[in-house]
Amino acid sequence: MVRRRPRGLWRPGDHEWDHPVMDLRGAKVLLTGATGGIGQALAEAFAARGGEVVLTGRRTDVLEPLADRLGGHAIAADLADPDALERLLAEAGEIDVLVANAALPASGLLSDYSTEEIDRALDVNLRAPIVMAKLVGEAMSARGRGHLVFISSLAGKTASGQASLYNATKFGMRGFALALREDLRPHGVGVSTVFPGFIRDAGMFAEAKVDLPRGIGTRSPRDVARATLRAIDKNLAEVDVAPLSLRVGALIGGAAPGLAAAIQRRAGSDKITQGLAQGQRGKR
Repeated sequence: MVRRRPRGLWRPGDHEWDHPVMDLRGAKVLLTGATGGIGQALAEAFAARGGEVVLTGRRTDVLEPLADRLGGHAIAADLADPDALERLLAEAGEIDVLVANAALPASGLLSDYSTEEIDRALDVNLRAPIVMAKLVGEAMSARGRGHLVFISSLAGKTASGQASLYNATKFGMRGFALALREDLRPHGVGVSTVFPGFIRDAGMFAEAKVDLPRGIGTRSPRDVARATLRAIDKNLAEVDVAPLSLRVGALIGGAAPGLAAAIQRRAGSDKITQGLAQGQRGKR
């Protein structure tokens, strides 16, 4: 369901004078990557707002109990399988909100990856969100309502050594989402991207069990969920979920990548990326 604010009425934080605003009560929300800790926090947040959640992932032992608990629907799918996307969307039915959260870890030197592992990371992290956005976005445009959300990473704003493949997928997602937002805006469809930094308790960083240098803060899966809801509520183009220091670092990374790289080297970021690559190696 979409409410349109009267033209000319503006509130602090709004990015447009007149834009579609989603009412999540009764809205059907398709969430990919629902079995991870961040995915579960997202599922709970949408269900708490009255959304009808359709949850997808590969781990049915986690997916089905979560859907039962939230009164939602579970659909097992491997997003690396090109044929799985259309089957997933056909079973999900008419979608009001798509949250593309699923992603594979892709840290480490490119030389350490097989061609098959590269293809799988590109398929899950970039191709699947693009194809799903095309298919779902066309239906939303025809109805004149809907919202697409891409859960990205600050790695989509600033590059790091030993993360070239992961950076490629997240930089690509950012550019895609920003352009798609402009394409769908005239049709009443919102597009937002959420950029988490280091997330504690769940997700790729937490699972890799990497120690951060002193002074580098973290955020929680619930913080990501709250940011996602805010992005939809206000139709925000981008929302960062990270402490100020990391958000400033992302700005520097975009404006002065050479300077950002030098700062990262001095801060010992190579130890972080090495730890992430080692801890995530088994999930490529």
